[in-house]
Amino acid sequence: MRPDVPLNELIPPHITVLVPWVAEPTEADIERLRVALDEVPAFDISFLEAGQFPNGTAWLRPEPFEGLQAVTQLVIDAFPECPPYNGDYPEPHPHLTISSSAQGGPAVLADAQAALAVEYPPPIEFVGLELWREDEHGVWSQFDSVGVGS
Repeated sequence: MRPDVPLNELIPPHITVLVPWVAEPTEADIERLRVALDEVPAFDISFLEAGQFPNGTAWLRPEPFEGLQAVTQLVIDAFPECPPYNGDYPEPHPHLTISSSAQGGPAVLADAQAALAVEYPPPIEFVGLELWREDEHGVWSQFDSVGVGS
């Protein structure tokens, strides 16, 4: 992570489902992901709570939390060769990162909590997963997407 560059310039807001994923995904890998998501319906995601991991990363908790945990587990089950966070966190905590530990986590957390006390952001519709990869400069770009079933 490059602390001199704002987080949203490196990667847009997102909820990580599985990282690391297949380094060089083939069409067969993308099809395996499609099959895993085939029975998942679209649903709305709201962000009602902010928090912080022990390393200082600040986040927003997506709701329905259990729904996103279920999507995450479907992907993990479909790709057992890709343990979440290289096995460091075998049960990932779905979240939307709002500040890395190097970019003011506690202050950003306080700002987010104050903003949420006034008004919640509008919900967004979960309709599938976007597939991203990081370049040699630490900038992420989307290379594909997979929609949910219905």
